Amino acid sequence: MSLVEKGVDLIGYRLENSKEKLNSARILLENNQLKDSLSRSSYAMFTAARALLATKRLDSSKHAGVISLFNQHFVKTGIVSKKLGRILLKGKALRQDGDYKDFVEVSTEEPKKQYKDAQKFIKQIEGVLGKLY
Repeated sequence: MSLVEKGVDLIGYRLENSKEKLNSARILLENNQLKDSLSRSSYAMFTAARALLATKRLDSSKHAGVISLFNQHFVKTGIVSKKLGRILLKGKALRQDGDYKDFVEVSTEEPKKQYKDAQKFIKQIEGVLGKLY
């Protein structure tokens, strides 16, 4: 089976898309758009997780579904660390608070930390993908 048949085009597309979202998070952070930076960092991780899921032809349109599949197929099997699973879950929670709750105050430190966590997340996903392909 060729790499294209294995979905490598989709994997690469999603990984690049995650990096673009991470770059947007950085720009927003630098411009003090803290809640939107949190959101972009979260989506960067979500998209990187979907890239990894594509290696097993798995996907979900919902964040909870992606997190569940990611944990089941990659965290519980030891392919990625439990810490990555926690980072992804926390990112989702912070994004939801910032996007949907009223009167949410975000410190400068939260989006900075999440941005760094998203960088680590994507780097580790790239490492796993490098081993697979």
